[in-house]
Amino acid sequence: MVAFVQEMVMVHRVFRRELRLLPPLIRRVRPNDAVRLAVLADAVDDLLLGLHVHHTGEDELLWPTLLSRVPLEKALISRMHGQHEQVAVHVEAATKLLTQWRGTGDAADGGRLADALDDLAIALGEHLTEEEQHILPLAERHLTEREWAMLGQHGLAAMGRARALMTLGAILEDATPRERAQFLHTVPRPARIAWYLVGRRRYREAMRRRRDVA
Repeated sequence: MVAFVQEMVMVHRVFRRELRLLPPLIRRVRPNDAVRLAVLADAVDDLLLGLHVHHTGEDELLWPTLLSRVPLEKALISRMHGQHEQVAVHVEAATKLLTQWRGTGDAADGGRLADALDDLAIALGEHLTEEEQHILPLAERHLTEREWAMLGQHGLAAMGRARALMTLGAILEDATPRERAQFLHTVPRPARIAWYLVGRRRYREAMRRRRDVA
C-alpha cells in the first residue's frame, strides 16, 4: 500500500477554508459582544494551534525522512522548511493580536487580527500550493504507508481528544465520498466510533455557532 498523501490535501483545505471564512466573521463582531468574540477567538486559537502542530509534524517526521531518501531535493526541502519559518512569524503576530482582542473586545483590535489572518493566508497559501505540487509526489514515492501514518498520529496526539474530534470534522467537511472513506479507514477505531457517536453532532453545532448560521 502506498501512502495516502491526499490526506494532506484534505488538511490543507481546512487551513484555506478557515482563513477565508474567519476574517470577515471577526470584522462583523460588535464591540463588547463577549459571547461572539469568545466563539471566534476560540476558533482562531484552534486554527493557529492546528497549523503549528501540522508544521511541527512535518519538521520532525517528513523533512528528515525525505532528505535521507532523496538528497538531490535538498534545495526544495530546505525551501519548505524556510517557508515554515516565515509562516511561523505570521502565526506569532496573529497570536499576539488574538490575545489583545480577547482582552479588549475592541473592534479595531478585531480588525487588526483579521488583517493578520489575511496576511497569514497569503504566506501559507503559497507554501501549501508548492508542497502539494512538489512534496506530495515525493512522499508518495519514498515514504511507506506506516511512515506517512505517523504524521496523522502525531497531529491527533498533539491536539488532544476533544480538539481531535473537531479536527476530524473539519477535515471531513469538504471531503469527497471517496476521500471520506479513505480517510476514516486511517483513523483508529476508537476515534472513529467516537466520531460517529458524538463527534458529528458536536462539530455541526460548533460550526453553526462559529459561522452564525440560524
